[in-house]
Amino acid sequence: MAGPAAVGGGMSPQGLREIAEAVAREAGRQLREAFAGPRVNVTAKSSPTDLVSEADHAAERLIRERLASARPGDGFLGEEGGDEQGTSGVRWIVDPLDGTINFLFGIPQWGVSIACEDGDGTIAGVVYDPMRDELWSAERDGPALLDGRLVSASMRDDLATAMVATGFGYDAEVRRYQGEIIARLLPHVRDIRRLGSAALDLSWTAAGRYDAFYERGLNSWDRAAGELLCRRAGLVVRELPPAPPASAGVLVAAPGIVDALEPLVA
Repeated sequence: MAGPAAVGGGMSPQGLREIAEAVAREAGRQLREAFAGPRVNVTAKSSPTDLVSEADHAAERLIRERLASARPGDGFLGEEGGDEQGTSGVRWIVDPLDGTINFLFGIPQWGVSIACEDGDGTIAGVVYDPMRDELWSAERDGPALLDGRLVSASMRDDLATAMVATGFGYDAEVRRYQGEIIARLLPHVRDIRRLGSAALDLSWTAAGRYDAFYERGLNSWDRAAGELLCRRAGLVVRELPPAPPASAGVLVAAPGIVDALEPLVA
């Protein structure tokens, strides 16, 4: 039987996933140690509520160094760094600390997200939750996994009993709009959760802990790995168009509720 086809640089999707898993675990250990210590060098980015810390930067440096060592010809796009073009046709998309606000407030709901892509889309994606030691992973043509075991996404077909996750932006006007969406949605579902890490929200949706997730204003590093997990778990993934002042977003849901849910959040 033929093995998995090679992608850029002559490595299989499985090989790329295994690199991402190892690097995510190492960065996660470093972040967990920082989480137990003092918060240092905290600064604002896009707004006073959008923060970044030395822990973010240190984790991204570690990830960048490890990936460059393992895959020197690849490109790199990181939340805290620039967009570097490579020569292999593969690019890594990294959020070194998704859930920075939680991290800074001592809330143990944050993770590391690493994905890689080529011209055909996302090849492999990994999301690591260091506080629970849960490692989520998927390849483009493989199943969604949690610690190497298959996950089962929700097959719910009744919106009224659905658990829906979401997230909020940092701009005040965007938050006002998102609050209006929540008010419209809440009477139609079981409940809504907002835990503060899109990467973990997507991973939890892939595993059936949520029936759906939606959010506007996400960047590619927020969603690349988690979105692949959801697709490979059998969920429906749809783009949400811009709704000024909010930018475009994503909706992920069980097939049986997505058509009823979309008009409420679009």
